[in-house]
Amino acid sequence: MMLVFGKTGQVATELQALAPGARYLGRDEADLMTPEACAAAIRAARPEAVINAAAWTAVDKAEAEENAATMVNGAAPAAMAAACAALDVPFVHISTDYVFDGAGETPFPVTQPTAPLGAYGRSKLAGEEGVRAAGGCHAILRTSWVVSAHGTNFVKTMLRLSDTRAKLTVVADQVGGPTPARAIAEACLEIARQLCADSSKTGTYHFSGAPDVSWADFAREIFAQAGRATVVENIPASAYPTPARRPANSRLDCSRTQEVFGLARPDWKAGLSEILKCLESAK
Repeated sequence: MMLVFGKTGQVATELQALAPGARYLGRDEADLMTPEACAAAIRAARPEAVINAAAWTAVDKAEAEENAATMVNGAAPAAMAAACAALDVPFVHISTDYVFDGAGETPFPVTQPTAPLGAYGRSKLAGEEGVRAAGGCHAILRTSWVVSAHGTNFVKTMLRLSDTRAKLTVVADQVGGPTPARAIAEACLEIARQLCADSSKTGTYHFSGAPDVSWADFAREIFAQAGRATVVENIPASAYPTPARRPANSRLDCSRTQEVFGLARPDWKAGLSEILKCLESAK
């Protein structure tokens, strides 16, 4: 039996569709603000593998509530990983491009030194360090710009804004790989399966959609596929200030993930098409 932390998030929602036989723990059963409860849930379930698809994802809110974000993104995954290590079961943990400083224009390899710009990135880095320190079989999967037909994300925000606006200003000097949550869920399941068979694949990996694109050009593709005439005007990030600094470069070198697990970068344009179909059918 597979145990998954998370029930309502974008990746957890997709996991439930792909692996309905797994057990999913929501906040009512395993609150990540109480790391020991998460570890106890693993010990009680004695699963074959664990996926952590739960996280503090409110990037700006983390700036004001870093201690809470670090409990959820740092201490809880560390406790989960320690429990998994004690039971000798694989642990798959989702991390983020925000552990990097966003400098340069080339994709970050997994070996790139981390240097998060803000509280959210620091909290996620704490989680990575805790997972590694536990010493068990694990995969840390860094991803970026998660989108789906569920929850709150860039695709849904752009569509909502375009309902009432003919023109939108969108940041054009931040570049990364939009990643469909369905693809991340599929990758997590495959990685967990392979780790069960070969613990030597333990390590840190990158997984993001291709090709890399700016937020502004991503918005243009959303409107093109959705058949909307909304005009997108490029602006610099400096014209859209937020409490948390965002990386200008969110490109991730995903070659190691393909080499080790046979997982290629997902085509986000195809993923976007599926998301739009899902949103349309839900109307």
